[in-house]
Amino acid sequence: MPENPPAQNPVKPTAEGLVAAAGGFRRKGPPPLHLWHPPFCGDIDMKIARDGTWFYLGTPIGRAPLVRLFASILRREGDAYFLVTPVEKVGIRVEDAPFIAIDAEWRGEGAAQDIVFTTNVGDAVAAGPAHPIRCPRDALTGEPSPYVMVRDGLEARIDRKTFYRLVEIARPARHEGADWLGLWSGGAFFPLIPAAELP
Repeated sequence: MPENPPAQNPVKPTAEGLVAAAGGFRRKGPPPLHLWHPPFCGDIDMKIARDGTWFYLGTPIGRAPLVRLFASILRREGDAYFLVTPVEKVGIRVEDAPFIAIDAEWRGEGAAQDIVFTTNVGDAVAAGPAHPIRCPRDALTGEPSPYVMVRDGLEARIDRKTFYRLVEIARPARHEGADWLGLWSGGAFFPLIPAAELP
C-alpha cells in the first residue's frame, strides 16, 4: 500500500449537481446566497444569451422552472457571474444582462409615479433608488440599451416593446444641470435622452 495514495480527481460541476444542491431551497423568497460561501469549483458550460435564453452544453434549457431555479442562485462578483449553492460555486457566461424585463406597469404621474417591471424569470421589480434604470447608448449608432437593476448587481435589459411604451410616459426634468427626457419611479428621476437631442 503506497504511503501517499494519489489524490482523487475533483468532480466536474454539472447542471444536475447544481439542481440537486439548490433544489432543497425552493420556497417562497430568494435563497440566502449571502450566507453561502462555498469553494469555487470551476466553470460550467452554461451561458445566458443576450435574448435571455439559458444554454447548457450548447442546448437551450427549455424548462422554465429549471431556468427560474438557476436564476435564483445566480450571483455577480465584479464582471463575473456564478451559480452558487451551499456546497459549490461555478462560473457561467453572460452575454449581456442575465435577465430581460419583458413588461412594465405604472401608476401615478410625475414624481409620484411608480414603475414595476416583470422579468423573463418571473421577478417583479419596482424601479427606484435601490433599483435604478439606466440607459447607455451605443457610441456609434446612438441606439439606447435600457436596463433596470433587479438585485445585487444583476440587471435586466428592458426589451424593445416595453421601452417604447415607457418612452411614451417619459417627462422632461432637470438632471445634473441639464434638461433630459426621462422616467420617474420610486421618487427618483432616471434620464433617458438629453432634451437637446429631441426632434
